[in-house]
Amino acid sequence: MSPRSAVAVRTVLPPWLAHALRTQRGPVPWSAVTRGALAAGPLLLTAVLTDRVSLGVVAAIAAMLAGINDRPGSRRAAVKRLGAPALAGAAGMLVGTYVGDQVGAVALTAGLTGLGLLAGGMSAIGPVASGAGTQLLVAAAIGAGMPVPEAGWARALAFLAGAGWLLALRLALPTPGALTGDFRFDGERAAVSEVYDAVADLLDAAGTPHATGRRAALTAALDHAQDALTGPRLRRFASSAAERRLHAQYAAALPLAEAATALAWAGEPVSARAAEGLRRLAAAVRDTTPTGPLPAPSRSAPALRALDDALLHAAEAFDQGGGGDLHTRRRSPRALLRTAFGAGGREYGLRVALCFGASAAIAQALHHSHWYGQHTHWYWLPATAVFLVKPDLGPLVSRVLCRAAGTVLGALLFAAFAAVLPRPEGLVALVAVCGALIPVSTRHFAAQTAVVTVLVLSLVMVGGEPQASVSRIAETLLACAIVIVVGHVPMPGERGGRVRARLTAATGAAHAYLSHVLDGPDDRAVRWTLRREAYRTLAEARTAIAHAAHELPALARHTEGTDEVAALLERLVDTTTACAVHLDDTGRLGPGHRALLAELLGELAARRDRLGLTSPAPEVPLAV
Repeated sequence: MSPRSAVAVRTVLPPWLAHALRTQRGPVPWSAVTRGALAAGPLLLTAVLTDRVSLGVVAAIAAMLAGINDRPGSRRAAVKRLGAPALAGAAGMLVGTYVGDQVGAVALTAGLTGLGLLAGGMSAIGPVASGAGTQLLVAAAIGAGMPVPEAGWARALAFLAGAGWLLALRLALPTPGALTGDFRFDGERAAVSEVYDAVADLLDAAGTPHATGRRAALTAALDHAQDALTGPRLRRFASSAAERRLHAQYAAALPLAEAATALAWAGEPVSARAAEGLRRLAAAVRDTTPTGPLPAPSRSAPALRALDDALLHAAEAFDQGGGGDLHTRRRSPRALLRTAFGAGGREYGLRVALCFGASAAIAQALHHSHWYGQHTHWYWLPATAVFLVKPDLGPLVSRVLCRAAGTVLGALLFAAFAAVLPRPEGLVALVAVCGALIPVSTRHFAAQTAVVTVLVLSLVMVGGEPQASVSRIAETLLACAIVIVVGHVPMPGERGGRVRARLTAATGAAHAYLSHVLDGPDDRAVRWTLRREAYRTLAEARTAIAHAAHELPALARHTEGTDEVAALLERLVDTTTACAVHLDDTGRLGPGHRALLAELLGELAARRDRLGLTSPAPEVPLAV
């Protein structure tokens, strides 16, 4: 099929099916592949050699789950991204083991349902919390159902050891091609340099139809760099010269991003000379080299003058490297609880609880009726349902289709491998190969499912159980059916709660940013913090809306029109940024700026009322 024909086919597919066929692209993450090969396989081999196979299986499962969460970024960010879910998984393993040993099927199902409600609400807080909630539930199901002779505390320690081993590899191994300078900060350097490249790309796209997409890419780069630099640390402030320099370089990018956004908002092309200095700054961060002379752009407009001033400030910051504010605001425990128990958290928590509880109940009924025969892995059904019900993995029907297809493919592949591979050494090697393939397979949920299925079935057979490909297919299809039904069951409250909650948060952040700019305080650090929060929450809302738009029509209709609200918010935040730059230059706003802000606020309020987003927006002073 020609590329033009392929595009034509994709355009006639319904959104829910087109999303299931979409594949991410990018270079092979060789460092993650290396970590994956050195994680589950060697752990399992060590357990086999020391006659601790059951604990080795638990450790390998933990390493596999950590490998799924292993994403490009800094080592500091990886501590939170891998460590928090690992701790939650160990707690789930401990609770699941003791509850499964002490109570009957009915009480066990009720306990798992309550745990699903808690983990589901917690998952609404953010990606790390979502990963922690997932591992909490998966490990609880495994702890309650896996026939492991060791006590619960030993299983929990084995789980921690497996995830901790992959985290240790993440912290110790350098990234290939990033050995210049202090290799401990190779992820941070790459993230900060991508910010400067993204600013240059936005300047190149000013006055073209690509400007909106480039501005969104700049937001993603800033979010990534901010996360890379703000991970957990033993000391409150950066403790090394290399880290302080990176903080200064990131902070210096914020006024450049602000000026570039204002230039893109104006819609007028910018000379190539304006972006040349940004490219040199990006290379200086990436290669830890001096910036050299930076070409100054024209100073004929407020945004161009702001860009020139920001370049001079960046050159000074690069030379001194004295550190800088990362412009983040930590959410208080009360704010986190409001998110978990708000509209989005309640809806997600109820669906997770219902899916997890229903699948556990059905699995218990089938298990006690001896439908499984010699197999005792009833925990597969609720563990599979947990992954299927997660909205941050994509639209519901897309997840179900990919999971079903990937499981069938993985089970068939494993059946073929199991027929020819020696045991256990061949299966241990297969686990190591699958661990290496997980980082590559994350580009498509079906491919990831196929790899994970082969890995899990290998672990089951090494643990002493017979080949279980047929059971794995049957349980996955049953879990798919449960999640599809529960996903379309009406819940108390308003549908589309997750999208509405994200839009409400983005609206509040946009108004806080606008209010600060129009109030006129000369505090740019606070302004940049509010600007970062406004764009970050808007990006999160955009992602949630895109996922909802690719659901089946029965679900997608509940969030119709939310993309228009997000587009208005995007225009409002861009306009606020342009106003901030103009105020810095002239000290006042003209009638055109005030009229445009009033028009955007009025249209935004009207559309929010039409969608039933009734949370009041704060009053914004336009008389400046």
